[in-house]
Amino acid sequence: MTTLDQPTATAPTLVTSGDRPVRRELGVANALSHGFLLLWGLLTVLPLLWMFISSFKTNGEILADPWGLPGTLHLDNWARAWTGAHIGRYFVNSLVVVTGSVSLTMLMGATAAYVFARYEFRGRQVVYYLFVGGLMFPVFLALVPLFFVVRNAGLFNTWLGLILVYAAYSLPFTVFFLTAFFRTLPTSVAEAAMVDGCGHFRLFFRVMLPMARPGLISVAIFNFLSHWNQFLLPQVLLQGDESKWMLAQGLFALSVSQGYAGDYARLFAGLSIAVLPVLAVYVAFQRQVQAGLTAGQLK
Repeated sequence: MTTLDQPTATAPTLVTSGDRPVRRELGVANALSHGFLLLWGLLTVLPLLWMFISSFKTNGEILADPWGLPGTLHLDNWARAWTGAHIGRYFVNSLVVVTGSVSLTMLMGATAAYVFARYEFRGRQVVYYLFVGGLMFPVFLALVPLFFVVRNAGLFNTWLGLILVYAAYSLPFTVFFLTAFFRTLPTSVAEAAMVDGCGHFRLFFRVMLPMARPGLISVAIFNFLSHWNQFLLPQVLLQGDESKWMLAQGLFALSVSQGYAGDYARLFAGLSIAVLPVLAVYVAFQRQVQAGLTAGQLK
């Protein structure tokens, strides 16, 4: 009996000692991941912070002490960028175009994604993969034919043409993301609404869209960031008339026109104006973005 009890008495000691290296490895992995995230956060925040601080300096302070704080806050840099460099006009233009393109993208993308996720019809998979296949074609590949298509349609150098192009390039990702999200929504709610006499259009706008709000907000923010930071498409499709330029075009023209004797304070102020809407949107909808990205996994 004594010889049989010895292995069972030493077994817990072997298991406990074997767990220590695993726990130690997990601790090292967590430390490395947190350290990498901290480094990534610093690399992202510090340039933005330096840009905002530099927008309140004079050109002499930027050249003499680029890492120092401004002696006084020169708010006139922002005023000169807003009016003198016409950043205010370009800001309003971008706001109008991005609002229209995001609204059109979300309406068409959500409708198509809901049909792909909830209805069975012949050729559904083929049409869905045609939409998703658009993710494989970069914008550089279609610039030349896109230029001729927009010009022949009479939409060259117009905001409507740019809105339609923005929406077309954003539809593949929007349909791909929202189709997977609509599939996670419970079918019992839709069936109950249909039993109560709810039609297909009313079911979509009154029942399914409110339930898909986290996913819609997430995709809308991604599309907003993509459209707001777009430079190549406006540069190709909006030429000549500076009054119709987007914000990215205005900032590019401002940086190029300065040459070697540039007004760096005004340039940093213009960049800060362009970044502020992006930061405001992300801060305002941070929780909704996280909820939309994790909703499918949680269900």
